Amino acid sequence: MKAGNKEKNKDKWYYKLRDKYRLVIMNDVTFEERLSFRLTRLNVIVLLSVTTVLLIGLTTLIIAFTPLREYIPGYTDVTLRQRIYELQSRTDSLERIFYEKDIYLQNIKNILEGKIVEDSLAMPDTVSKNFDTITMKRSPEDSILRQQFEEHNRYNLYYDDQGALYQENSKRSLNFFKPLDGVITANFSLAENHLGIDIVAKQNESIKAAMDGTVLWAEWTVKTGYVIAVQHQFNYVTIYKHNSALLKKQGDYIKAGDPIAIIGGTGELSTGLHLHFELWYNGSPVNPLNYMTF
Repeated sequence: MKAGNKEKNKDKWYYKLRDKYRLVIMNDVTFEERLSFRLTRLNVIVLLSVTTVLLIGLTTLIIAFTPLREYIPGYTDVTLRQRIYELQSRTDSLERIFYEKDIYLQNIKNILEGKIVEDSLAMPDTVSKNFDTITMKRSPEDSILRQQFEEHNRYNLYYDDQGALYQENSKRSLNFFKPLDGVITANFSLAENHLGIDIVAKQNESIKAAMDGTVLWAEWTVKTGYVIAVQHQFNYVTIYKHNSALLKKQGDYIKAGDPIAIIGGTGELSTGLHLHFELWYNGSPVNPLNYMTF
């Protein structure tokens, strides 16, 4: 009875896993044995399991740490957030630049139309806007000290924080060219909102550039006729209004004394044949008679 049970147990499948087999590789023609392996079913199962686990692990690593995972639905580029942040930063910078350029162009338009330039920041109410009533004066000691300092450092050269070379009081050495030979019929007056001077001359007289610069604007306006504005160094801008013709266009680089327009009387605000000449510094109108001799 016991012997019969042992024979039955040997017939069970898990006992057959350890049965040994031989895998032989031989030449099909000569029947020469080349390779032979002693195998069991259990060895084959273990080998296939280990190989499967290794393949699954290798595939997982390749997908997790290589760009191949971008081809799997649901995965995105790891640098996507960084690129979105950079694009958003560039967009904000461009919006700021466009906003500043809009303000700049609006100020140029206000200058050409004879309006007061308004900064993007509101001016405090405590600041006096009637400049003719300001009576503040410098003390004699302050004037002497200022003159000594300016004379001492007038021709000194130095570098600023950005490494650009400057000359002390270089703006004082600027030479403005007289734009037109004629008679001044109206002076500069902030109180009367007359931001320049009017010069009367002969018909067809050419108007010259006051300094080297680039034509900032050259167009027709209803109120001031043909107008040309020139940007110079140190934030100086000269404006020539009521011309009969313009000889330069926007973007042209001109030298001091170059003809840029012909005198005229165009525009609704014109009172006859003359040149309305304005000089602006850092966005504010200044009296041209303080910079040049007519």
